[in-house]
This record gives sequence, structure tokens and C-alpha cells, in this order.
Amino acid sequence: MMNATEWIVVLAGLAAIAWVNWYFFLAGRTTAEAALSAGGVQQVTITVQGGYQPAHVKVKQGAPVRLVFDRQETSGCSEEVVFPDFGIRKFLPAHRQTTIEITPERAGSYEFTCGMSMLRGRLTVE
Repeated sequence: MMNATEWIVVLAGLAAIAWVNWYFFLAGRTTAEAALSAGGVQQVTITVQGGYQPAHVKVKQGAPVRLVFDRQETSGCSEEVVFPDFGIRKFLPAHRQTTIEITPERAGSYEFTCGMSMLRGRLTVE
């Protein structure tokens, strides 16, 4: 039988697990639709600072997409962005903007992450 101290440790551990999952998978998720620029390119700027803002981007299928990652920190976790479904892994220099261009040919939902898979975002192609 567990004593009160052991129960407190177990409950604190469960609370820490819940907080970590909330922070990395649910907190601060915003959605943006890419704006159509001259030349028919869909463009959105994604701020990288402790996560991706917006963390969810909607684009149209078959049209070129320009994702501008504006990294505003020096955290080692955010120094890369990875789009596994598109075979893209790109270094993001601190305090600079880095552009990734793709043309999604199929509708679907595609995840992008930092190099350590701790920061997560989603690209939805409609």
C-alpha cells in the first residue's frame, strides 16, 4: 500500500506528463491561410519562437507555396525545420528569415517539426 508521500509523487508525475503533452501538442495552436501574392504564389510567414506561430497553415492544392520561417531565437531545438513528407530538412539561422517553397500536388495534412521533433506544425492542403 502506498503512503501519502508516494501518492503525491505519483500525482505530481502525472501532472508533469499532462503539462508536457499540452505544451508541445496543444498550446498556442493558431491557423492561418496562406495569402495569394502576385504571380499566384501562396505565402505565409511563420514566426519561430518557442514554437511555430501560426502552427497550422492552410493552402490550396496544386499552387506554389512559399513558407517564410522567421526565427527569432537562438534555441538549438528550433535551428532546423523538417517536412518529412516533402523530403525537406532546412537550417534556420537565428534572427533571419528562411524561405521554403513547395507545390503540394495532393490534398492532405502534412506535419512539419523542428529537427528534434519537439516543435510541431501542420500544413493542410485543400
